[in-house]
Amino acid sequence: MNAGTELHARGEVTDSEVESLHAAAFDHAPTETPWRQRLTDHSLTWITARLDGRLVGFVNVVGDGGVHAILLDTCVAPDLQGRGIGRALVAAAAAEARRAGCHWLHADYETRAADFYEEACGMAHTEAGLLRLQ
Repeated sequence: MNAGTELHARGEVTDSEVESLHAAAFDHAPTETPWRQRLTDHSLTWITARLDGRLVGFVNVVGDGGVHAILLDTCVAPDLQGRGIGRALVAAAAAEARRAGCHWLHADYETRAADFYEEACGMAHTEAGLLRLQ
């Protein structure tokens, strides 16, 4: 991870900076997603990564109210990918979920992200189902 990159659990973010990072990392046009409201209403925690004040990484963690936590929207600025920021985000998310009493951390990911989640982050491969609703 880059020297000077700071991770924060429940770090302060604005809707526009999370949306800009998400759009760049997932290659989509920015929208007006109410990130702060979603995080406040639905998240167990979230982790931010900042470098020189710039939001360069983010992961959201939702829970079931019991022993399961789920990673959502793991993203790192494209110009900083491959430098350990994503791995550090997932490790911090796992630590926070563990502190909250969770026993399991889940992540759904596309095949192209398998090496990241399984090799870099130590997650076990599992089969999962997905149904597109809209």
